[in-house]
Amino acid sequence: METGLKKLLLLVEKYNKEEIERVKKAFEYAKILHSGQLRQSGEPYIVHPLNVACILAEMHADGDTLCAALLHDTLEDCNISKEDIAYNFNQDVANLVDGVTKLSKMNFSSKQAQSYANTRKIITSITEDVRIVIIKLADRLHNMRTLEFKSEFKQKENALETMEIFVPIAYYIGAYRIKSELEDLSLRYLKPDMYKQIEEKKSKIELDSQCCLQEMLSHIQTLLSDKNIPNEIKIRTKNIYGIYKRLSEGSKLSDIHDLFALKIMVDDIMNCYCSLGVIHSQYHPINDKFKDYISNPKTNMYRSLHTTVFGPEDRLVQTQIRTFDMDYVASFGLTAYWDLEKGNARNAMQKDLKDKFQFFRSLVEINAVFGDNQDFVRQVKFELFSDRIYVYTTKGDVIELPKGATAIDFAYKIHTEVGNTMVGAYVNDEYVPVDYVLHSKDRVRIVTDELSFGPREDWIEKAKTTYAKRRIREFNSK
Repeated sequence: METGLKKLLLLVEKYNKEEIERVKKAFEYAKILHSGQLRQSGEPYIVHPLNVACILAEMHADGDTLCAALLHDTLEDCNISKEDIAYNFNQDVANLVDGVTKLSKMNFSSKQAQSYANTRKIITSITEDVRIVIIKLADRLHNMRTLEFKSEFKQKENALETMEIFVPIAYYIGAYRIKSELEDLSLRYLKPDMYKQIEEKKSKIELDSQCCLQEMLSHIQTLLSDKNIPNEIKIRTKNIYGIYKRLSEGSKLSDIHDLFALKIMVDDIMNCYCSLGVIHSQYHPINDKFKDYISNPKTNMYRSLHTTVFGPEDRLVQTQIRTFDMDYVASFGLTAYWDLEKGNARNAMQKDLKDKFQFFRSLVEINAVFGDNQDFVRQVKFELFSDRIYVYTTKGDVIELPKGATAIDFAYKIHTEVGNTMVGAYVNDEYVPVDYVLHSKDRVRIVTDELSFGPREDWIEKAKTTYAKRRIREFNSK
């Protein structure tokens, strides 16, 4: 336990010395409150919040978040109130702890009703303060790392919930490192044999490819340095779940073009494109595997150039070229703001979530429409947490929609008025009806007519998104 505290304080000291005393105080406070409580592993309970705080300190979390992480189970498990936490720390810490705390079972008629209400609370907390969700992700990550002490039933139950709820949340806020580890840990318990099999194959391939990748890394490093491009290059192998997903879709291991990646970090955007030219001059690219996520970022603000090339020994190697800041955001998502927006991280996170993240508006809409917790969770799983498609506007902007969405959903995603005056659509330059089902990479242009009668009532069944259905209903109820 003392080693854990020492690790936490050393992590905090590296980026925020001023918070050390407050973090110590939160630890001592939580330690007293959890005194006598044990985890299923037999360890003192305080080990868990301490580890959660360490995970967050590795992301350079602010002082309020670290204190809340250390206290995150106190309202649920100890004889203490939100007001006590506010008095001893501050209102922000109290709000964060309250946001992470499960709703009391006394308020519900069944365990299932309580579960749906708690899931809704976790998901919607992102609209109030994304740090609540980040604490929950760190909490879930440590619980998944120590899942061996649970029964087999609980292991599978937790792993499934992690895949259905926590992995999509981590993806949406761009926290790729957490997402990848949660995926691998979940697969380990849901499909242990498959996990072990892929893990062994992955280790063997990494060993066999080490020399080839190192040779390529050194060569590219020399080429970029000769061009006076400051750079750093790292080798990355696809995570076990990522490999499993591709294999389950029918791919062979040799077909996975991004099994290996060289992450190339440079100083500015211009040098990203210069580096791309340098790499293509030395290694033949696969033309249809090139992606420019710098000019067209992913919907969770991920930015990078991706190109797959034929490396030494005829191996396919993906190169990911980005600036150092882009790499930081690519690994940590919104949590990178703790470093990039020091002192204003929380406000910057909430502003960008609202202004730049497409899923945010959809989540707010679903929350407003569905009063029943079970219906809310079902709709979120379908509309936001299941398979997605990514289609283009005529200007090249990427629009994110649930799989099965139609041109109607696309029109309303652009603007309510576009949906209300829509009479047809062009997809990939071909005219299609309004209920045409879209596919990833489609280019869509909506045809509107201000003199149209507006959306017909039967469009409600043809639309898939909550926002489109609601606007169609509103129009027809006038």
